[in-house]
Parts: sequence; structure tokens; C-alpha cells
Amino acid sequence: MAENKLTPIQIKVRGGRVHNLKNINVDIPLNQFVAISGLSGSGKSSLAMGILFSEGSRRYLESLSTYTRNRMSQSQVADVDSVEFIPAAVALRQRPAIPGERSTVGSISELENLVRLIFSRLASPVCPNGHRLAPSAAIAQAMNASEKANLQDNSDQLTCPVCGVTFRPFSAEDFSANSTGACPTCHGSGEVRQLDESKIIKDPRLTIQEGAVASWHLPGRNFMPSIAQSLGVRLNVPYQNLSEKERQIVLHGEKKLYPVDFHTSTGRVYHSDGSLYENAYDAVLDSLDSVKSLATLKKLNKFFHFSTCPTCHGSRLNPDLLKQTINDQDIVAINHLPLENLKDWGQQTLTTLPSGLKKLGQELFKNLNQILQPVLDLGLGYLSLDRPGASLSTGELQRLQLAKTIRAHTTGVLYVLDEPSIGLHPDNIKGLIKIFQTLVDQGNSLVVVDHQVDLIAAADWIIEIGPGAGENGGQVIGAGRPDQLAQNRHSLIGPYLTGTVNILHDKVQSPAGEEAGQTSMTVADYYNLKNDQIHLPNQAITAVTGFSGAGKTSLILKSLVPAINAKGNDENSPKQVSALKTPLKKAITIDAKPIGRNTRSTLATYTTIMNDLRTLFASQPAAKEQKMTAKYFSYNNKEGACPTCTGLGVITEDIQFLPDIIETCPNCHGGRFNEAVRKITWHGYSIVDVLALSVRDALPVFADQPKIKQQLDLLVEIGLDYLHLGEATPALSGGEAQRLKLVTHLNKSQAKTLFVFDEPSIGLHPIDIQTLLGVLNKLKETGATIVLITHDLNLMANADYLIDLGPKGGDQGGQIMAMGQPLALAKTGTSLTLQYLRSHLQKFDLLKN
Repeated sequence: MAENKLTPIQIKVRGGRVHNLKNINVDIPLNQFVAISGLSGSGKSSLAMGILFSEGSRRYLESLSTYTRNRMSQSQVADVDSVEFIPAAVALRQRPAIPGERSTVGSISELENLVRLIFSRLASPVCPNGHRLAPSAAIAQAMNASEKANLQDNSDQLTCPVCGVTFRPFSAEDFSANSTGACPTCHGSGEVRQLDESKIIKDPRLTIQEGAVASWHLPGRNFMPSIAQSLGVRLNVPYQNLSEKERQIVLHGEKKLYPVDFHTSTGRVYHSDGSLYENAYDAVLDSLDSVKSLATLKKLNKFFHFSTCPTCHGSRLNPDLLKQTINDQDIVAINHLPLENLKDWGQQTLTTLPSGLKKLGQELFKNLNQILQPVLDLGLGYLSLDRPGASLSTGELQRLQLAKTIRAHTTGVLYVLDEPSIGLHPDNIKGLIKIFQTLVDQGNSLVVVDHQVDLIAAADWIIEIGPGAGENGGQVIGAGRPDQLAQNRHSLIGPYLTGTVNILHDKVQSPAGEEAGQTSMTVADYYNLKNDQIHLPNQAITAVTGFSGAGKTSLILKSLVPAINAKGNDENSPKQVSALKTPLKKAITIDAKPIGRNTRSTLATYTTIMNDLRTLFASQPAAKEQKMTAKYFSYNNKEGACPTCTGLGVITEDIQFLPDIIETCPNCHGGRFNEAVRKITWHGYSIVDVLALSVRDALPVFADQPKIKQQLDLLVEIGLDYLHLGEATPALSGGEAQRLKLVTHLNKSQAKTLFVFDEPSIGLHPIDIQTLLGVLNKLKETGATIVLITHDLNLMANADYLIDLGPKGGDQGGQIMAMGQPLALAKTGTSLTLQYLRSHLQKFDLLKN
């Protein structure tokens, strides 16, 4: 068949203006692996997510029925003149949704479905009288019949050959903790919770008037003390001094309507013939019955003591299910295996099956392995099926999503991935690239936003956005094959592809130098850590490295940080820490989680800038004349907010089955404030004008305002000078969010403080890494001790000290592979991390003999 010469080979984007994109025209090759590179904030995600995914998904959804579209969230129409030849698009975002508390690796990956099916078809069941039946085709058929709806005969029954009793075998559905297989005690959660009186009574030394009963501070319970007083409880006596009868009323008083007089702060008295009394326990339990948000649930959980379920021991399953085994192993044992061991389990099982089950067994394990292999290729073999989904990192969640994508065997789809290398050890990048190549070989197109140099170098085509960030970005500064970009003198990524740039940052000495000493810790037994002892220098930068699952989080975030913050209190110190020797008094964790929940949180509100601006504008003569106080200069208050958009700056129109239309507010034109507030000016600037300024442009404007200038100087120092004061913080990249969280710590002594950065290179170009190193060194100058949990080779090379865990993850991790100065370790180290670091340093000609 002759090739169709009209088949498009490129997506054509014309006039792209999303966010900071400057009317760009760009062609993206189809059926290739395309990497988009550029500085943080340059406009990469605006092109990938804001145009390619937005248009690709929206146009596909337009082909569906109105009924279907009305029940799906849809992307907005992108601000672009035209996008031609774009396939249906699927996105894997940098920040996947956090799974629910019942979600596990098995349910997310869908491996659990196959394991449950295998245990329902190939296992050896036990009759009610305790006689075990050997696996057989007859049992598999009965189990298959048991899952059929509206079964009219008894074909789902087995007869015990020993005692003759008939019984129904366990089906695949029965092995689900979210269905009939749930443990009867914990209902499938794996935990039991009990109200903790020590958490309900916040401080027994306080009186009830002073807030001793913490649960009476929950919404709608503030009048409980008045009812308790009418029942004879003294409110002005320390709780610990109340009589037993009074404490019983507080904790267990009968829930019913009582007549009560309420005394207001003005001295007035209101009488109620019937107010419902909720004792300290009922206040929590009743609040739990009406909880509607995750945030409220977390607040209520603080009143409970959680422990492993005594019936299922955390497995979530009804213990009766454990009688049905394969090779004497129950489903709980298999759920607890590292994923990398499931293939061996399958092979062993197949060798023991009777001939009548061989074909069925081969088919089931073939399907299991098809789901499993992409997960293993992405370096997640250390996880187990029963690992809670909520405990996974964003990188692990994203890779599980990617593994599900690859096995779908789609063709003609555009996949858009945002930072898929997050949380990946350099050795796992090879597996990720293999997955990408498989997607392309299946006939799909792939666009990846990333900064990992080896991943970018493996792309078929690179599009570089820049040259700077924010207003200085938004242009296509280069496009071509990796070898072409490497020779492009305008390329920012080119020197990192060729190794012709200096990756070492100028180091600074800590205030105390070598006199700062060190921190030592021993972890006796915690997950895969077994009697591990570490030493790290104080007032220095230490990189903690190793595969995902090697024990980095357990060692630093779950052991070192809480041990330091326990301040010598053995009761609060993590039990696994058997020894700690340190002069440090406080530990602060800086992660890449978004700042704020919605667009009301901005750069100005997160810092002290907004408070200072409100005071400044309220002090103007025109504001004083109209009696405008500082609260008028906040778009979160009704006094200052635009009445049309309530301070959001935009209006959202819900037009049912069509995508919501988000328009700039016609009243304030996106300024958020009402007209009266917008008319107040300072040096010719309204507060709307000021919030529209970038940090860089705001500096000369506020040169004579010390408080505001100090904050602006700090934002410049951490490399965020391109952001606008009114920029929404939830939209910042992970790296930007981490640096912004440092603002409040840079201008004060931190000699007794440990700062832990969890994956600080998220969202950062190699050039941004140099900016980050400048910030870290400034923090080090304040006397801080810094730990970086990282996979980034540039950060490793620039650290003062390195602790490597391994040799791999899960059961194969938890060992200290190396401790010392990175450059020295790279010369002789044998761990995989140090091998990659050695190659990296050699590429940049930095490893001298």
C-alpha cells in the first residue's frame, strides 16, 4: 500500500500566548520522543500542559456525547491562534493526586486484581471442618461460578472429599479489603482508633474557662462549658482539681437537651429551654459523623490513638481468608512481598500446579507479568502490594501512573509528561527511557518536560524555551536533535550535554569552620535500617543519596528530624533511634509541596510584603480621608474586594457540557480590588499596579521602604526575581516553592538548626541548581546544618559530605554504603550511586588523579 504523502508529521502551534509565552510558533514532531528544556519559569509547562495537553484533551472530549462531557472535567481553551494535527492527549502531571487511605500499591497498579484472581482460582481451600482440598480444575470452575450474578444452581459449591460437607469457596471479590473480605474489626483499614483522653483534655492544669477541654473548641461546641456549669461543673478550677463527679460530667455526661442560661461578654443573659449537651468524647464522635473535608478529618484524628488492628494485624483482610493458600503461602504473605519477587513466586507456583490447571495458571501469571514488568522497569521493585498509597512520594505515584499507561498498548496518542524523573536514581533513568521508547514504538507521540540531562540527551528532538524566566522567558531559543543543540551557542542545555561547563559552585566556610563538630545517630531497627550509624558535619551541606526505598526517608525524615525536635524528651523521641549526639536544637523540613491552596495565596501574601503594602497604602492622606484602614487593602476582605469577582480577579462561567469559561473580571479587570481602593495611590502606583510588578521591577520602586526592600532583596538572592508580587503560589514549581519557604530563615542565625531539603532539585534546570547552591551556601553562612535528600549528581558534587544508602531499595537497601567527601568517595567508591557520580565528574573533567 502506497504511503500517504499527506500524513502530518508535526503538530503545528501558532501564536501561543499561554502565561508568559510570547506569541510563539513551534513545530513538535509526531511519533517521536520530544524533550522540552528551559529554566524554571521559562514557559515549558505553559507549552506542554497549557497548550499541547489542554488542546489535545479538549478536542478529544468534544468528540464525545453531551451527556458524557457534562460529567467530566474539561481543559480550558488555550490562548493560542491555532494548533494543527494534535492527537488526543493524556497527561502525567508533576503532582499526582494523593491517594485515599484505603489505596495501596496493589490497587493503584491494579496488580492486586490479578493476585486476588489467582488466589480464587489456583489456591487450596479449606472446608468448614478444617480439611484442605488440593488445587484442581473443579475448584477453579466452582470459584468461577461463584462470581456469576443470579446463580440459580449450586455449581459454586464444593464438597469435601473427607467429611462430605458442602461449602462455597472464596471468590476474587472475597479477597478485597474494600468489599466482603474486610476485617470485621477494623473494616478494612488495618488500624483501630480509640479516643485518647490525654488529647481531649489538652492540659489538666488549665481550667475549663482557659480551654482545658480541647474537643469543646471544635465548631459548634463553644457553649458546652455553659451547659456543664449548669450541671454543677466548676469552670474556674483547674481540671485536675475537679471532683470525680465533675470529671464524669465533662467526659461522659448524658447527651440530651438541658435548659441553660448563656452569659454574653456584654453582661446580657439569654435563656434556652433546650440545648443539646455533648460531652468531651461525644463532641469528637459527633463531629466525625458530619465530617465533609480531609482537612477536618485530620484535625479530628488528632484526638485519637491509632494502633494496628489486633484481629488482622494490619493486613486489612478477614483472617478466615488466610486459610486459602498457594504453596502454603496466604494472600497476606504475597501482598507483603517486594514486587520484584512476584515473578519468582509465579514460576514456583506454576511448577506445583496439577496438569488441569497449568494452562489457566500460565494465562493468569502472563497477565500479572505484563502489568508488573513496566513497574519493575521504572525502579519500583522494592515496593510491596500492601504499601499504603498515601505513603508514596510524588515520583513513585507518577511512575505507577506511567506503568499503567505503557501496558494500555495505545497508538496515536500524545503523552505529555511533567518531570517524570522526580525521585529517580540515575540508574533508574535507563528504565524510564526504555519506557519512553516503547511508547513511541507503539505509534504514540511523547512530550516530556524535564531537566535530567541524560534523559534530555536520549530524546529524538529537543525544544528549548527561554532565554530567562518569567517576563524574560516565553520564547523558543532552540530546537533540534541533541547533537544540534549541543553545538548551538545560544543553547542553555547544550554545555551540560557536552560537559563543557563548570558545575562546581564556589563554596563558603561555615561561621564555626571545623569547630562546629558533628552530629551522630544510630538507628537500631526501623524498616530496612538495621543498626545503622551515621555521622554528618554540623554547619555544612550533606547529601544523602541512594535508590528509592534505600532508607533515606526513614533515616533522615522519620528518625533524625523527630529525634532532634524531641529536645531530649525520651517520650517524644522516635523509638528506633538508640543513640543521638548533637548540639542541634531544632530541625526544619523544606519540601516541594505547593504553597497555599488557591490563587488567593500569592508571593506578596506569603511573605510580609502584603502586610507592609496594606499599612503603606492605608497611611496615605486619601485613604485616611475616606477612613480606609489596612483591611481595605486586602482582596480577601469584603471592604477591599471587587464585588463582582469577590477578589479572585476572574469570573468562571459554568456552561454545562462545555468547558467552563474563565474570563477576566469586567469590573476590576483582574486587579481584584474594588474601585475605591484602586483609586488610592502611593508615588503614582495603586496597590493593583504594585502587585503587577515583578520582584526585579519592584526593587527601585521600594528603595526607600526598608521592610519591603529587605524581602525583595531576599527574593532576588534565592533566584525568584522574575516572579510578580501578585503571582499565585500554588502554581509555583516544586523548586520555586522550596526556595520561597527559605525566605524567613535567611537573615538570622541558624547555628543550632538542621534544615532538611527533600528532593530540592525538583523543577530546576542545571543552571537553576547553581542558583540553589548559592542559596544553600547563604544559609550555611548563618550557621545552619543542611541535609539534602537527592538524586541530583550536581548537588552531590557540590556537597561538603555525602552519605550513600543501598545497595538498592527495599529489602536490598538500608545499608550505609559510603560516608565522606563526595569527590574522594567518587574516586574509589563501588556503590552504583558513586559509579554514576564518578562518570559525571569525569564528563565535566573534574576528577583528577
